[in-house]
Amino acid sequence: MSTYDVIVHGGTVVDGTGSVGVPQDIAVANGRIAAVGEPESFWDATATEQIDATGLIVCPGFIDPHTHYDAQILWDPQVTPSANHGVTTIIMGNCGFSIAPLGNEADAKYIREMLVKVEGMSLASLEQGTDWSWRSFPDYLSRIEGRTAVNVGAQVGHSAIRRLVMGEDAVTREATAVEIDQMKALIREAVEAGAIGFSTTQSFTHTDATGAPVPSRWCSRDELVELCGVLADYDGTTLEWAADGCLRGFTDDELNLMADMSAAANRPINWNVLTIDSARPDDYVEQVKASEYAAARGGRVVALTMPILASMNMSFGSYCGLNLLPGWNAVLGLPIKQRIERLKDPVIREMMEKAAAADASVVGRLTGWPLYRIGDTFSGANDGLTGRLVDDIAAERHTSPFDTLLDIVLADDLRTVLWPGPTDDDDESWQLRKAAWDLPDVMIGGSDAGAHLDRMAGSSYPTEWLADCLHGRQLTSVENAIRHLTQVPAGFFGLHDRGVIAEGNAADIVVFDPATVGAEAPVLADDLPGGGQRLMPEAKGVHTVLVNGAAVVAGGQLVTDALPGRVLRSGTDTRGTAVRPDPK
Repeated sequence: MSTYDVIVHGGTVVDGTGSVGVPQDIAVANGRIAAVGEPESFWDATATEQIDATGLIVCPGFIDPHTHYDAQILWDPQVTPSANHGVTTIIMGNCGFSIAPLGNEADAKYIREMLVKVEGMSLASLEQGTDWSWRSFPDYLSRIEGRTAVNVGAQVGHSAIRRLVMGEDAVTREATAVEIDQMKALIREAVEAGAIGFSTTQSFTHTDATGAPVPSRWCSRDELVELCGVLADYDGTTLEWAADGCLRGFTDDELNLMADMSAAANRPINWNVLTIDSARPDDYVEQVKASEYAAARGGRVVALTMPILASMNMSFGSYCGLNLLPGWNAVLGLPIKQRIERLKDPVIREMMEKAAAADASVVGRLTGWPLYRIGDTFSGANDGLTGRLVDDIAAERHTSPFDTLLDIVLADDLRTVLWPGPTDDDDESWQLRKAAWDLPDVMIGGSDAGAHLDRMAGSSYPTEWLADCLHGRQLTSVENAIRHLTQVPAGFFGLHDRGVIAEGNAADIVVFDPATVGAEAPVLADDLPGGGQRLMPEAKGVHTVLVNGAAVVAGGQLVTDALPGRVLRSGTDTRGTAVRPDPK
């Protein structure tokens, strides 16, 4: 008689390869899948835990390739709400924004304040959630090992290492050859401790607390390519970056730089995020051609794209996507009193509306003023408007949708919460997305989980997409969606024993109800350190989540004291990421 830790029986196993689900039972021992067999194969075996999956789907744990949980994981080891939605592995340290290494407290303060601006985090939460006493990247990883519910792949970020080496000069000039060598040494130290890659940003959207470009944006081309080249010596590593072209379309210089970064490292690079809109059908086609361009030059470029339209809100009272519209930051960047006066001016309004209408980038999808839905309001003048569309209110008032929107937010002294209606929710856009999902150099991801906490709720994309595949648009099969959430990212990052249900693989397993899986509408929760708020979408239909064979979600509820996750280390937990045959 065999003995196991867990037996999952009675379910339909969708193994992550894209194959049609089949009735199978799974036995787990010592954190790994010990056996996969026909129904009732383990009828005579004993197990510490039996999970009845009758009527449920059993699949590999989901891998989120783009999160910003670097700080949150230190006070919330369950990395909620991602674990609730079946995510068993997170990749963090994206966009160059790791929180290690640090040289001193001044560096820590700079990084905290930068994260408030670039990733919409609460300063009070960052200051009160953890002590920021680590300095080296190995020290930071040691804070996570043994203290996480999910598996963690951590990248070392360009802005952090540049700030450590150059101090305040990191945001004033290019680095010297000596400083570049020091940065390369820090990357080596991080990767040898387990970092799974190097990340950077050159995007115009990324500025620090002072409004200056973040440190990585001050680098020379040579610096960036040299830093990427360090990874050529380390198997199981990858690159990640953001650039202006992610939103505006890649320039020839960006195409060349991306290809050279990947070729220098001999590792794939992923970029965030590919937005697909039938109003600009040629844009995404040109962007994904970056992959062909890089391949011809010895590199590999992979685009991340979201399979849902993530819920997000906007405000005229605080920094958000609206600031990125042409000319708008000159108004929205003013102090509140001055901002209010400018927004009352008919000439300024006309200028802003015309500038927004001319925006050809993906930020232009925020300009569907009639589709905005009013959220929380804060004045008697706006009583009864919550939940209503601006288009309907404008019709009643006989004013244009844009003027109506501004009148509403001005009545609230700019505190109104606004929910933009997507302008790209049409059938043609969804058909374009369907075609893109199965391109070889497109990967599902871009949730930004852990960032933009009170603005966006992207962490629920796995369950939302599964619900859409099963009961919504049904653009692809549930088996193919699961492959995109599991095997595809596992292959990109070299997670050789995850992403597929197979004997010997790590027992990262999700059990969900195909009839009810999904996500509730996000609600604003006041549960962050220091009283910070975040949007929380509750998971539906997720029965069990196992990480390395231990339940972190059981009976649909988070197991708050379960910490079975591991720091996944390059060269051990990841391997085989070379683009070209490794000469070693």
